[in-house]
Amino acid sequence: MRMSFDLFGTIESVKTVSELYMPLGGEILSINKTMEVSPEIINSQPYVSGWMIEIKRSDPAELKSLMNREAYLSFLKGLKP
Repeated sequence: MRMSFDLFGTIESVKTVSELYMPLGGEILSINKTMEVSPEIINSQPYVSGWMIEIKRSDPAELKSLMNREAYLSFLKGLKP
């Protein structure tokens, strides 16, 4: 399956359903089935077992457009609740 910033799923919370988009263009290689039965794992282990999909990038240059952890945390600080 070839995707490029397309919708790949949804995530549901108590109050809303949010769409999930591919962060990079590429092919989905695997889906974390654990997330289907234990979605809370994304909050407790986001960097270990809380991954959603594994992709094969179609354009490695797209990595330059992604934020690293520090940039993302800084971005979040600028958002108002």
